[in-house]
Amino acid sequence: MNVLVINAGSSSLKYQLFDMVTEAIAAKGVCERIGIDGHLKHTPVQNGKPAFESDVPLPTHAEAINAVIEKLTSPEYGVINSLSEIAAVGHRIVHGGRRFYESVLIDDTVIEAIADCTTLAPLHIPANLMGVNACREAIPGVPQVAVFDTAFHHTIPAYAYVYPIPYKYYEKHDIRRYGFHGTSHRYVSAKAIEYLGGKAEGTRIVTCHLGNGSSLAAIMDGKCVDTTMGVTPLEGVPMGTRSGTIDPTLIEIISNIEGGLTISKTMDILNKESGMLGVSGVSSDFRDISAAAGIKIGDGSSIEGAEVNHRALLALEIFNYQVAKFIGAYMAIMGGISAVVFTAGVGENSPATRLGICNLLKGGRITIDESKNREKSADGFLDITGEGSRAKVLVIPTNEELVIARDTVEIVGLK
Repeated sequence: MNVLVINAGSSSLKYQLFDMVTEAIAAKGVCERIGIDGHLKHTPVQNGKPAFESDVPLPTHAEAINAVIEKLTSPEYGVINSLSEIAAVGHRIVHGGRRFYESVLIDDTVIEAIADCTTLAPLHIPANLMGVNACREAIPGVPQVAVFDTAFHHTIPAYAYVYPIPYKYYEKHDIRRYGFHGTSHRYVSAKAIEYLGGKAEGTRIVTCHLGNGSSLAAIMDGKCVDTTMGVTPLEGVPMGTRSGTIDPTLIEIISNIEGGLTISKTMDILNKESGMLGVSGVSSDFRDISAAAGIKIGDGSSIEGAEVNHRALLALEIFNYQVAKFIGAYMAIMGGISAVVFTAGVGENSPATRLGICNLLKGGRITIDESKNREKSADGFLDITGEGSRAKVLVIPTNEELVIARDTVEIVGLK
């Protein structure tokens, strides 16, 4: 029983094919530069067949989906014999608005409702729907399921999601905190609860999804009660190129400084030229920034003889401080803490970042074992809790695609 998981962006389309009997990945890949010149990377996982990577004409998402299907069923690179072996398709949908609090089977009505969320996520929803429509055309009759990034956060109370602006904007235009990375926060918090004994009741967990896009979530008794991202992914901690939370008046100030930029152009600066890139002037990639700051990202130690770029060092300090500040705030609102979980690209792979954040939490008696923090494990899971720490500190690899595949199986009723 195979489930195809699709994550469609404006010019890219990532995919994984799961054998849901074992929940193993059969194949994975990405179509890039859709609408430009096109590039496909396809990797069979289970059967030892060779990987494929080459430029491929991909004028639209429809051609991208067809290219994926061709590779999945190819005698040379494929892992299935025909499309009949794909039981269902699960789609990552970035925004569900106030309408969607859980995953749903896609039909025309659902597509219309998702399209209505475009004003809340104008960069993502059109791309997500292109992926959905391309799959419906290429694999007609195969059930499709929408899994929403925002759904896990629907348990946040009103006092945490309503912005203190005129209430009519919430009532009439659905403007409120939604949060993102929900499938990731959901997956790793469930893994943490399992590690803590298996009972959600009484647990107080802060999950830190740290990567080029970063967000934190406060999870109490297994349910999200707050998260750092807002109506869009721009709010919260600084990220690769996003500013995170700032004084809103900066939009006007920057516009005036730059000679009267439009709101759209100013927002481009906050979304694409800010965050770690904007402060460091080096890169949006933590590996590059750490190297420029003279820090080994693997263990947090100094690079011998390195010339320290002080803007790069400042960028790292800002990031660590903001993450630690939110962890501390969430400890307070939950009335305690059971675990801090690090996940995603930076959270899983940067001991230096974890060390920098946890060093700022010593006043709250959150400590890590520096030796364990530098270790590697076969499955990526680490318990790096320090002696005397009031909470577990865990590294848990996320698996958003598996969450989507599991929801798809449940919604479609596959067995």
